[in-house]
Amino acid sequence: MRRTIALALLVFAATAAKPSTPSWTPTKTPDGQPDLQGTWTNATLTPFERPVSMKDRAFLTEAEAAAIERQAAEHRDEDGPPRAGDVGSYNQFWFDSGDRVVSTRRTSLVIDPPDGRVPLRPEAEAARDYAAAHQGDSYEFLSVWDRCITRGVPGGMFPAGYNNAYEIVQTSGYVTIHYEMIHKARVIPLDGRPHLPASVRLWEGDPRGRWEGNTLVVETTNYNDKGWIATSAAGGRIKGIPQSEQLRVVERFTRTDADTIDYQATIDDPKMYMRPWTIAIPLHRDPSYRLYEYACHEGNHAVENTLQGARWAESQKK
Repeated sequence: MRRTIALALLVFAATAAKPSTPSWTPTKTPDGQPDLQGTWTNATLTPFERPVSMKDRAFLTEAEAAAIERQAAEHRDEDGPPRAGDVGSYNQFWFDSGDRVVSTRRTSLVIDPPDGRVPLRPEAEAARDYAAAHQGDSYEFLSVWDRCITRGVPGGMFPAGYNNAYEIVQTSGYVTIHYEMIHKARVIPLDGRPHLPASVRLWEGDPRGRWEGNTLVVETTNYNDKGWIATSAAGGRIKGIPQSEQLRVVERFTRTDADTIDYQATIDDPKMYMRPWTIAIPLHRDPSYRLYEYACHEGNHAVENTLQGARWAESQKK
């Protein structure tokens, strides 16, 4: 009995003497802001929404996550020539879909509602489907990304098939996010200025930032009703959902360690959704990544070719 007690005391003493791991403290910029600067990427194998087949399963097991990552690696090695008569697409060399699921092993990037599904209104889905059915009729029904206008806010932060990189630069009173896709620089003021008058409506809205502790909170309003909430096929059924002038987005950037930013965005648009919904995407620091100019308009034949192809198809029906 005495020996057992003595051993227990030794274990307790060793545990107590071991220094605890300190929590990570973010560095500061010269003017005292939490430092978010650097080049970050967000490619991931985790789907935008939870697959219907997974129902109420919010998390993968470790084995399931490993299997998904292994299957993705095998798929990249299976790249082959297009089928006869198929012009093909990019091969896997050009895609950047990531090689891992998110570290939380969540089954979707959408974390609220709890089912991992965006609470779309029927009229929002109808508008999306109408545009998809008529994209050959006019450029107005084509994606605003295909038209080289914008990927939107927060759509520009959603993972896509490639160019999933962002450079964050901080100066006194501002945070600037340089998106590789479409070569966009988004300037966010932090000086407490009010939003623009309600009569001013913008494709990407009017952002205003503030610090809540170590979290950068960005509230964006004053949207026009011409954009889409998501423009990439990686958004699944969310691609093509329109934004309305009632759209309000609140983003949160929290650096959780030297190499990770926890990015969350809550989207509230009562004309399109039954309730607000939230997406969470980790940003990973990659100092070796080099952002290249995404010259979208130069050499962009997508709109012209889509409309010409539609006119040709119509001519064959006559």
